[in-house]
Amino acid sequence: MLEELLNLVKENAQGAVVNNPAVPNEQNDAVMHAATASITSGLQEEMANGNTSQVLSLLGGNSAADPQNPVVNRISGNFVGTLLEKFHLPAGAAQQIAGSLIPTVLGSLVKKTNDPNDHSFNLQSILNSLTGGKAAGLDLSGILGRFSGGLDRDGDGDVDLQDLMGALSNGARQQQQQQSGGGGLAGMLGSLLG
Repeated sequence: MLEELLNLVKENAQGAVVNNPAVPNEQNDAVMHAATASITSGLQEEMANGNTSQVLSLLGGNSAADPQNPVVNRISGNFVGTLLEKFHLPAGAAQQIAGSLIPTVLGSLVKKTNDPNDHSFNLQSILNSLTGGKAAGLDLSGILGRFSGGLDRDGDGDVDLQDLMGALSNGARQQQQQQSGGGGLAGMLGSLLG
């Protein structure tokens, strides 16, 4: 998933990064890798913090390109922090880059994930990457339909998704812990950022 996501970032970074005079040309690749890392770690952090329903709603809906979406906003904010701390960009430039690039990439990710004719991304593999395989075997398209249309579509007051949300959140937390030791997503990111 990471290689595909990095390629998606590169496809969408021309205006925000490559043609941006605030980003030195020699830092273009590093900034795009940092955007990729911000997206993956941001989605995983959201799930680990119990915001699984928001992540599923984002991935299954059409609000990913909306910078006012709380998940998109938090991921963009984390990316701004990286641009300020690691690349020492001016605050205005960092906010402009993150505010343009993150919603655009997430919007493209969602579009590709939900396009039955595009096999570059699928919800199952994204969630498996974020949760260390805890999403394996789940009927994610059925579950996602419940999120995008409201949790209690039939109005009977019975949602029955708490166990699923807990499993995905726990998987994301476990994946974060493994990454602290250099394995998992952090290890993969390290090899990409390398």
